[in-house]
Amino acid sequence: MATISVVIPCYNDAGFLAVCLAALAAQTRPADEVIVVDNRSTDASAAVARAAGARVLPAPIPGIWPAASTGFDAATGEVIARLDADSIPPVDWLARIDATLTASPEVDILTGPGDFYDCSPALARLGRVAYIGGYFRAIGLWLARPPVFGSNFAMRRAVWLELRGQVHRDRADIHDDLDLSLHLGPSITVAYQHTLRVGISARPFQTWAGLRRRLEWAYRTLALHWPAASPWRIRAARRAWRAGAAGRAGQERREPA
Repeated sequence: MATISVVIPCYNDAGFLAVCLAALAAQTRPADEVIVVDNRSTDASAAVARAAGARVLPAPIPGIWPAASTGFDAATGEVIARLDADSIPPVDWLARIDATLTASPEVDILTGPGDFYDCSPALARLGRVAYIGGYFRAIGLWLARPPVFGSNFAMRRAVWLELRGQVHRDRADIHDDLDLSLHLGPSITVAYQHTLRVGISARPFQTWAGLRRRLEWAYRTLALHWPAASPWRIRAARRAWRAGAAGRAGQERREPA
């Protein structure tokens, strides 16, 4: 089994964080390390994390991406799993991650969707189909592969070591998961597992301003990568990589043992 570090960025989410950490403590496959990155909280978030046995780190710059990247840098596990403070993983979440990455060494990143809680069934369905489902469909078409969903994914530490100097980790006004997805080269394999699910808060739908801000972040993140990460350039790079990989495999077959 690989060692797993769980990274959780947190800003003034003591109540949500306590539930998230309790769910991590109940895992059938325990985390080897839990890191909570305190994003300058003014509530009891840091105290809640320490009481649960998590390692608490301060975020040098406000924002989700700066906080998440701080946790990724500090993680010691061979696999880095990511949750939000309001995520509620089922008891077999880490066991499923471990089993999948162990059985499939070609998979570099494993991700799955989320199910909204603390809202009406109708709103939960809307969020699942339009918000999260729309993200996976639209960005999946853009990238020609599954994107990473920040509230529910795990990556091999080697991926982060390769990308940590390339991503826009100091930006607080973009989506960290989308930025990471746009930086993934054609040699990196992302697997989407529909049954790898976590509960997530319906807070994005509580106000129009909050939803608008998230949509603005999405536009800004895509614009930041334009045109280098345009769909046609992504596909061209993938075709070139596949052709090179096929050529290398053919050369290896022709070389004498």
